[in-house]
Amino acid sequence: MSKCGKIASIFEELKSTHDKTFTTKLEEFPGGPDAFLFAAKFCYGIRVEFTARNIIMVYCAADFLEMTDEYGEDNLLLKSENFLHKNVLRNWKDCILALQSCESCMPRAEKLYILKKCLNAVSMMVCTDPSLFGWPMMMYGSLQSPGGSILWNGINTGARIRSAESDWWFEDISYFSVGLFERLIKTMEGRGIRCELLAGAIMYYARKYLPGLGRWQSMQGGKARTVASFSLTPVAVDQKVLLESIETLLPKKKGKSFCRFLLGLLRVASILGVNQTCQDSLERRIGMQLELASLDGLLIPSYSDSDTLYNTDCVERIVHHFVSLESGLTLFSPPSLDLESSPSSEPLRKVARLMDSYIAEVASDVNLKPGKLRTLAGVLPESSRPLHDGLYRALDIYFKAHPWLSDGEKEELCNIIDYQKLSVDACAHASQNERLPLRVILQVLFFEQMHLRMALAGCLNVLEAESAPTGQGEIAGNATAGQIMQRDGWVTVVRENRVLKVDMEKM
Repeated sequence: MSKCGKIASIFEELKSTHDKTFTTKLEEFPGGPDAFLFAAKFCYGIRVEFTARNIIMVYCAADFLEMTDEYGEDNLLLKSENFLHKNVLRNWKDCILALQSCESCMPRAEKLYILKKCLNAVSMMVCTDPSLFGWPMMMYGSLQSPGGSILWNGINTGARIRSAESDWWFEDISYFSVGLFERLIKTMEGRGIRCELLAGAIMYYARKYLPGLGRWQSMQGGKARTVASFSLTPVAVDQKVLLESIETLLPKKKGKSFCRFLLGLLRVASILGVNQTCQDSLERRIGMQLELASLDGLLIPSYSDSDTLYNTDCVERIVHHFVSLESGLTLFSPPSLDLESSPSSEPLRKVARLMDSYIAEVASDVNLKPGKLRTLAGVLPESSRPLHDGLYRALDIYFKAHPWLSDGEKEELCNIIDYQKLSVDACAHASQNERLPLRVILQVLFFEQMHLRMALAGCLNVLEAESAPTGQGEIAGNATAGQIMQRDGWVTVVRENRVLKVDMEKM
């Protein structure tokens, strides 16, 4: 009663209604029995020890019991506050331990701004060269000056000690609970830490507690982290809650490894059955950087009741997000800009090649419907494919895996191919492909003949330029020299092919 204002007020209140003995209950006591025992020992003069693991709990208990200087000089609340500011907030290791052990009294720590102070301290130390606060760069011992420079015989050399890696803190904060980790990341974001570092910390945390992401980890070498030399216990997390929280924390960032991580998250999200908002957001993020994705990342197995092996609906939605973004960008490009030569069209062509490979991969699934194949092929604009060889290859694989398709169904599928955009090799293969309907083979042969006529016509133009008058011949020759390499070699070929031109006209 002499040290605790709350106990004194409870006693005064109940003394008038009870004669001899009475009991009371301290509801929602922060820290539980351990914190109360610490306060009781302090009240009876028993020696107690403040540590990083118990300081927040003791601070909250002292505040709850109103152990202020009004009820005794140098009371528990003041001692706790001094230890927190002088010892814990200035040391990385103690700050991490204090935060990890504050789960039992989180609401009161929040109210007293202890949590905010610890989070700000950790954020500040992450932003600062770790050598400035003496940990983990302890190998220099007393040779380090208070300002962080290296001393030689007591003389400041000016050389700064720097951490070899910027991700030295990832392992330590990965021992926080999901809620505490989320608070820390938001605090760091408000302090202006680079989004690359924040994304790295989030990816590290997610890979630690989502085992399904194992195969999606980028191989960075198996070097062990030695900075976390103090003992920390991994927390138990709800994987579904974790993934939904991780998605909201991720910055807007692009990169191959980041895109691979997002695809891994989407795969795990499909297994865990996260809410639709989280899944839509992941698909939108992937669509923003689909040109950086890999084929194996897009091959997401179907975990629903669908008969197909792969989740093609998900990939279709991702491509739709990409196309909507690209179409929005092309609206601001000059109308005279040629799409084929425009640098901004390169992502579109990359995605087209990626989708051709994806369709070829899923085409061997016997349960894949022809309508879905047509939809996947037509989700990208026509201008995205300079060549249709990839689509032809995918269709050939599909026809091989589905021999029961009728000629009518095959012809309908073949309509997605522009035969004028087939290469010479693809035309040669298609003209002898027994799996194609006869009508399609005839169309291929027709366009193959057109290609041949155009090639011959170009060769004859070169020959005519050679036989033109001197003045005109020089002008025409100079005009064609920039387009045709080794022009003199072509002349002989053209002369030998004059007979072919006559045969072509007869045909």
